[in-house]
Amino acid sequence: MFFANVIKAVILGVIEGITEWLPISSTGHLILADQFIQLEASEAFMSMFNVVIQLGAILAVVVLYFNKLNPFAGNKSKLEKSHTWQLWFKVIVAIIPSGIVGILLDDWLDAHFHKFLPVAIMLIVYGIAFIWVEKRNKSKTPQVNNLTDITYRFALIVGLFQVLSLIPGTSRSGATILGAILIGGSRFVSTEFSFFLGIPTMFGASFIKILKFMGQGNSFDFAGTVILIVGTVISFIVSIIAIKFLMNYIKKNDFTAFGWYRIILGVILIAYWLVIK
Repeated sequence: MFFANVIKAVILGVIEGITEWLPISSTGHLILADQFIQLEASEAFMSMFNVVIQLGAILAVVVLYFNKLNPFAGNKSKLEKSHTWQLWFKVIVAIIPSGIVGILLDDWLDAHFHKFLPVAIMLIVYGIAFIWVEKRNKSKTPQVNNLTDITYRFALIVGLFQVLSLIPGTSRSGATILGAILIGGSRFVSTEFSFFLGIPTMFGASFIKILKFMGQGNSFDFAGTVILIVGTVISFIVSIIAIKFLMNYIKKNDFTAFGWYRIILGVILIAYWLVIK
C-alpha cells in the first residue's frame, strides 16, 4: 500500500505541476484525479495534501524569478530595487481580498464546492470566458506592458478576481490572468503578475490547511510525510517545465486553446457524472 501511495503521489505531483500554472485549475484537476487515483488516506489528509503540494509549484516561481523578485540583488540599480519593492507592495495589496474571504469561508467552500459537478461547471464557465476575452481583445492594444506599469488600482482589481478562484475548477492563475487582461494587461505581464500573486497566496493557504489538519487532532506519520514530500518535490520539478512552456507559448499564441480544453474536459466530466450518479 505504501509503495502504491508513493506512485500515486508522483502522478498527483505531475498533475499539480502542470495545472497550477496553466489556466486550467490545479485544485479542480486534483479533486477530479481523486475519483480515479485515490490515495489510501483520510479525507482530512487529502484536503490538506491537495493544497500543500502546491508549495512545490510556488517554489518553482521563486527559483525561476528569484532575481526579478529579490529587492536586495546586488546587480540591481537603486531604481530597480525601488521597482522591486513596489512590485511586492502591489502583490500584498492584491492578495488581501482572497486572504480575507479564504479565511472566513474556507470550511464552507470545502463543504459545498470541493465536489465533482461544481468543478466541471467551473471548467466550462471559465473556458467560455477565456475564448470570449481573447475574441474581445483581438483589436485592443494592451495598456500595461511592463511590471512597472502596474498600478495599485490594477493590482487590487486583479486581487478581486483572485477571490473567484476560491471555487475549485476556476483556476487561480486563470482568474487572475483573465482579470488582468480585461483591465488592460498584456498576456505576458498578466501571467507573470499572476505567478507572483501565487507566492504569498499559496504559502498562506498551505499554512492554514496544515494548522487546520493538526488542529483537528491529526498528525503526520512517516508514510503521510513521505507522500507529501514526494508530491511536493515532483510538483516543483514539473512546474519549472510548465512555467517555461507557458511563457514561451504566450509570446506567439493566446489562451483560446486553454479555453477549449476546459470546455471539452468539463463536458466529458459532466457526462461521466451523469453516468455514475
